Amino acid sequence: MEFGFVDSHCHISAREFEEDLEDVIQRTTEAGVKTLVAVTEEVREFARVLQLQERYPDLVAPCFGIHPLQGVGGPEQRSVKPQDLDAALPQFYQHRERLVAVGEIGLDFTPWFAPTAQDRDDQMSVFVKQLNVAKELDLPVNVHSRSAARITIATMREQGISRALLHNFAGKPSAALEGVKAGYLFSFPPAVCRNQQRDRLIQQIPLEHICLETDSPALGLDRHVRNEPSNIVLSCRHIANVKGVSPQTVQLVAAQNAYRLFPKANRR
Repeated sequence: MEFGFVDSHCHISAREFEEDLEDVIQRTTEAGVKTLVAVTEEVREFARVLQLQERYPDLVAPCFGIHPLQGVGGPEQRSVKPQDLDAALPQFYQHRERLVAVGEIGLDFTPWFAPTAQDRDDQMSVFVKQLNVAKELDLPVNVHSRSAARITIATMREQGISRALLHNFAGKPSAALEGVKAGYLFSFPPAVCRNQQRDRLIQQIPLEHICLETDSPALGLDRHVRNEPSNIVLSCRHIANVKGVSPQTVQLVAAQNAYRLFPKANRR
């Protein structure tokens, strides 16, 4: 069976893609991408990601999640509050059949976004609630952790989470290996090509625990240029290089890993 690329974490419902979505999708499929695991950050994105699944049913695999930061990318960016999740909760249950994962969820303890203990407590409360939703709906989780690698992994283990993707992971190798022990997977976007520190991490994580992602429209090769799913080939080549294996091997193993983690995303 021939596997294409699986972009295991992207934001195809982002405003940045509204103007030329058809062209972006065409480049995506021409690059050999078979599945876009499409995460959300805020409740107002939920309807959009479902519309995209209707429009591209073989490509878009929708996730619902409330990100630890709200108003992402805008001047109003702030730490999440429990009421941000309250409005979203009924929709997880209403659309459970269509979701392939709960995400993007997690913890972001970057000091300027979560300066107070209350901010961190609120984030933790929203994270744990969504982990419980994932368990109830029998779905994996697609997870953000920044300045919070160890506590994110420890929290998931405490909550009995066995299926998780830690996207754009930037914690220490020792923290990653705790995640590997728990059976979690890790994905890396094209931005890793310009970050040699991440190579040590990629070297230490077994290929059976690695997925490919773009996190588009962010985290491309050039931080000032919009990233898109077709750039997944860059991540693939870089990881192959670091691991000393062929890009075909990385493409195949990463796709198998992704479909094992997100079985509902496999439209074959």
